Amino acid sequence: MRILVCDDQPLIRTAYATIFGVQPGIEVAGTADDGEQAVRLARALRPDVVLMDIRMPVLDGIEATRRLAGPEVADPLTVLVVTTFNLDEYVYRALRAGASGFLLKDAQPAELVAAVRTVAAGDALVSPTVTRRLIGHFGERIRPAEPPDGRAALLAPRESEVLALIARGMTNAEIAAELTLSPETVKTYVSRILTKLDLRDRVHAVVWAFRNGIAPIE
Repeated sequence: MRILVCDDQPLIRTAYATIFGVQPGIEVAGTADDGEQAVRLARALRPDVVLMDIRMPVLDGIEATRRLAGPEVADPLTVLVVTTFNLDEYVYRALRAGASGFLLKDAQPAELVAAVRTVAAGDALVSPTVTRRLIGHFGERIRPAEPPDGRAALLAPRESEVLALIARGMTNAEIAAELTLSPETVKTYVSRILTKLDLRDRVHAVVWAFRNGIAPIE
């Protein structure tokens, strides 16, 4: 797995390079100290994961993420946003820009490594400290699409049920306990949902669920 580290602080870049440098199966392909350089290097190196800070000079991390992973990008890269700022607006903007994950810089090294492996495997990740608030933020900001996406009809009843629980911020293990299913079965349902709806990951499935009435806005 090759990663690109993007942060304007030399100490942070060095720390990340040290952390990932000793992990089996992970290689630091390069580093960038501003958003413009991050975009240029990411496009040239095509890393498996781009570790992106939000506040950077020249081009901020949100716009850099949009240029690498946004909905208009033909061959998007996987971006994990890591920041010191635990603000709902940053989370919302990062995920809308196409990020597959959001983690705070106070995460332990093991959490950071696990996060990179998670998004590299195609799963979405949001720091547990902001997940529930993020779902509430979606509820406040996202209004149902008019008309609803016709792909909703492709979902079987159980798939719609699983999607609604995903939109409530529940993990696969929590969904399995709620529906009396095995975690493996839930994982299969999640994969089918993403495939049928042509969605990148479960965080973007949350957005879709709110916009299409699968998860009612309270």
